[in-house]
Amino acid sequence: MNNAVNKDNILDQLDNIMAERLNSPSDKSYVSSCFEKGNDFLAKKLREETNELIEAVKSKNTEHIIHEAADLWFHSLVALSFNQVSSKDVLNELCNRFGLSGLDEKKMRKQKRYEDV
Repeated sequence: MNNAVNKDNILDQLDNIMAERLNSPSDKSYVSSCFEKGNDFLAKKLREETNELIEAVKSKNTEHIIHEAADLWFHSLVALSFNQVSSKDVLNELCNRFGLSGLDEKKMRKQKRYEDV
């Protein structure tokens, strides 16, 4: 692992890099190239990475699962950043849901959708 990377704040570090790439694109940056291609590309990339994680889970190979999960997380962060959403926004949502039954949370979301219509 790179010595400059601290896993306790890796999401902050990645958010900062994503914002930097969004504001100052670089020809040598994979993230910048993803941003340049836009949401359609990002959606396809997320689908691809999700499918690869599914296959890894089916294989029951722990190292493969970890690798593919990291790819999916990374590309999720790229898509979030491109859409002006940070990892903190997602973490706040998870905190709001903490202690709430997943079944209750799903029911509340469904109910809210009907109210918004």
